[in-house]
Amino acid sequence: MLSDVMEDYLKVIYHLQQDREGRIKTSEIAEYLDVTSPTVTSMIDKLEERGLVDREKYKGVVLSEDGERVALEVVRHHRLLEAYLTERLDYDWSEVHEEADRLEHHISEKFEERVVEALGDPEVDPHGDPIPNAELDPPVEGEGARLTEFGEGDRVVVDRISDQDPAVLQYLSDHSIDPGVELEVNEVAPFGMVTVQVANETVSLPERIAAHVEVDERSTTRATN
Repeated sequence: MLSDVMEDYLKVIYHLQQDREGRIKTSEIAEYLDVTSPTVTSMIDKLEERGLVDREKYKGVVLSEDGERVALEVVRHHRLLEAYLTERLDYDWSEVHEEADRLEHHISEKFEERVVEALGDPEVDPHGDPIPNAELDPPVEGEGARLTEFGEGDRVVVDRISDQDPAVLQYLSDHSIDPGVELEVNEVAPFGMVTVQVANETVSLPERIAAHVEVDERSTTRATN
């Protein structure tokens, strides 16, 4: 049996591996979890002993095959729970991440099957993230372009919103910016503000918030100069 903390570390390494190629450094994990590097080193020792990570001195870690399967199962539970909380318990999509964090380690396989049946085996969670299938095949993650890559007059459809910052999720939810919504970029200010049109509302997004929004490039219409 793995502890909740061990599973959390494996999930974090999985997420970091989706953002870039190569090994993940202790300092990156520490920053992500807001803990000290010695704390991370101690946990990596335990995960390495169990064959869940492959560590190379001074270069960092990657998940082993067994470690990736554990991480994918936790991610599957997390995203299924987010979908269930949103669709069946009337949670707002901006508030389900932390709730799912608390529950993801404790659901049974039977409960998971019931959730899948109730939701019709969804492929994505409320934020647009792909849900790993029952065989725990690695899904395609985070290949969309960022909203910050577009210019004035471009029309885009929101595909995914990173769920790592609850304040960002709440801000976007308050302005009805969620997966599936069409946006038109009105202005990109030189000081880091992106102004978009959402239906009849004009919304100004600080660049750090706009960077959390990924769009479906297949549905993008670029402005012509």
